[in-house]
Amino acid sequence: MDIKSDVAADGDERRQFRSRFLTEGESVFKHNAWDDFPWDDKQEAEAQKAVNANSKDKFSDCEREKYEKDAGKFWDDFYSKHQDKFFKDRHWLFVEFPELNVRNRTLENKINMLEIGCGVGNTIVPLLQSDLGQSMYIYGCDFSEKAISILREHPLYDESLCNAFVCDVTSDDWVVPFEKNSLDIVTMIFVLSAITPEKHSHVIRKIKEYLKPGGLILYRDYARFDMAQLRFKNGRCISDNFYARGDGTRVYFFTQEEVKNLFTNEGFVEEQNFIDRRLQVNRSKQLKMYRIWIIAKYRKPL
Repeated sequence: MDIKSDVAADGDERRQFRSRFLTEGESVFKHNAWDDFPWDDKQEAEAQKAVNANSKDKFSDCEREKYEKDAGKFWDDFYSKHQDKFFKDRHWLFVEFPELNVRNRTLENKINMLEIGCGVGNTIVPLLQSDLGQSMYIYGCDFSEKAISILREHPLYDESLCNAFVCDVTSDDWVVPFEKNSLDIVTMIFVLSAITPEKHSHVIRKIKEYLKPGGLILYRDYARFDMAQLRFKNGRCISDNFYARGDGTRVYFFTQEEVKNLFTNEGFVEEQNFIDRRLQVNRSKQLKMYRIWIIAKYRKPL
């Protein structure tokens, strides 16, 4: 089943979603956020200077091995502490990825979707709330057993509509409840960044095995020089652009070219790859926060 991008059906909503632009003479603190905020060469240079400073002292081989070995424990501890209260549900899904709104299409068969790194359901729960009914069956996997157990206890969790299971997607052999070449859509939202860069290509290669010909990957993740990267202190850098947070979880910051190469080198066709720049402000504290993400779509050839 070929899942097509429905730009026309959602164009008005998408334009409204990205319609707040800061104009000359307008107060930056008038609103909480501004869309597509441009960077100049000076900001770029300052960001690079901050990254150079916070990555001066990198982890030793022993430290890198420890954080890789204990990755599952760190995420279990994270979800044990925060439960389902840390991340917000992604109610922007249908605007950013209209392909998920299968009610807009006439389909002969049910859509099979996999959310990789589903956590406690911040993508899956909004999909269940949208009442897609029999149009989509949702699979969700996560490295953290604790996250999956929390998701399974959600009042909307219904195995006739979804199946959440534990899976280490960096492993050679996936133990999954579906066949190869059976998935229409795979979502990867702030998940590849949590995986050591040396395993990124392997994960994408495994996803390709389970996507149908014509199947689609919907991707959103951290971009180079995002505020979160610039805020790291020296001593938390594992390797170039890869950091460990205070709770032990890890995060990588991508460039558009890196994302493009990761997917196209595995044979995917690029349909979208753009930088989403937002200027978020704290009006009470008069703070400016520059957020940068990459939003991309890649299709497995027919």
